[in-house]
Order: sequence, then C-alpha cells, then structure tokens
Amino acid sequence: MFKKQKDINALVNELVGLLNQHNLSEIEYERNGSRIRISNSKGGAIIAGGMVSAPATTSNANTTQSANPASIDLSNAFKSPMVGVVYMKPEPSAKEFVVEGQAVKKGDTLCLIEAMKTFNPVKSPKDGVIKKILVKDSETVEYEQPLFVIE
Repeated sequence: MFKKQKDINALVNELVGLLNQHNLSEIEYERNGSRIRISNSKGGAIIAGGMVSAPATTSNANTTQSANPASIDLSNAFKSPMVGVVYMKPEPSAKEFVVEGQAVKKGDTLCLIEAMKTFNPVKSPKDGVIKKILVKDSETVEYEQPLFVIE
C-alpha cells in the first residue's frame, strides 16, 4: 500500500524515467497488493493503467471514501482519462477552471492532468452543473478515478 500521494507521484515519475531510460515499452511495479503499470504508446505518450489494488481496503480506497461521502451518487461521475497530477487552475495565481454549482458546457476545460511533463486539458463531456468536485489541486489521480459529478 502507498501511504502518501507524494510517494505515489514520486514512484510514477521514477517508473516513467526507467521506462524512457531503458527504452522499455511497458513497466509494472507491485507492492503490498497495489500495482502500477505504465506503458509507452507508439506516439510516445504514456498510457498508465492506473493503480490496481487487490483488497478494497487499501489506502487508495480510504482516500476515495474520505473525499467522497457515501451520500454522493458516483454512478455518473466523470472519471479521469489518465494517471497524473490534477491541476484545478491554469497557473498557481489564477482562479479555478470550475467551482461547485457552476454551469458548464460540453468541451469546457474542467482541469488539467499532468503526465510526463505534459499538461492535458480535461474537457466536460456534456452540458450540466458541477455538483461535486471530488479531487484537490495538485493531487495524484488514477485512471478511472472519479473527478467530478456533473448533472
């Protein structure tokens, strides 16, 4: 199990470095039932399979539970398209892309996810209202981790 988000971020960066340094197409790391798999696509971008935890009671599950109270319906939550560090603002001194209660249109930028020093804009998949933001700025996110509830 990984105890801190910083530990996960450092490990992902180290694995990406090893992947590139040794010209590997894929690398996998497992520790205490948690696993990270990173593969290099033909275009040179990293596609990370995310962290998969064997037991549902790992630190990742606990983090999700504390950020997402049971009263929130996550069945239609917008999920992260990749592993990386999420940024809720275009730069540190700017205001957030979105706030809870804000109306958004399909294609509006909700956040940025940094992977391999590339900032990838994450766009709204539909028109709606941001009911809940499930992540914090500068937090490491996993593939398919719920980010926003948009209704």
